[in-house]
Amino acid sequence: MSEHEVRMIVLSTDNLDESIRFYCETLGMPLKFRDGDHFAALDGGTVTVALATAVDHPIPGQVVVGIRTADVDTAAKAIEASGGGIVGGPYDDGHERRAVGYDNNGNGLVFYSPLTR
Repeated sequence: MSEHEVRMIVLSTDNLDESIRFYCETLGMPLKFRDGDHFAALDGGTVTVALATAVDHPIPGQVVVGIRTADVDTAAKAIEASGGGIVGGPYDDGHERRAVGYDNNGNGLVFYSPLTR
């Protein structure tokens, strides 16, 4: 297994209800969970498809790849050293350490690692 594992694709939406309806009814993806009117996670098989409004989206308006890694800080340094950039973090939120950034072509990335409790 790679030290970085793609686990989530985060899509932007302005209307969470409509987006959930589209992905669940049209594409048959089961809803894993929903957080109010601003975030939902759908079962996309090996990858979670997340729908997020600007409230919860790491880079609103972009498709963002969520990558699980054991060392968020090292991943963030590597991104910056290789022509990408970090726009947020690394930081701890309620349940994970994360860094929000972009690759050398401007594509959105979130590196995260669950916090140990």
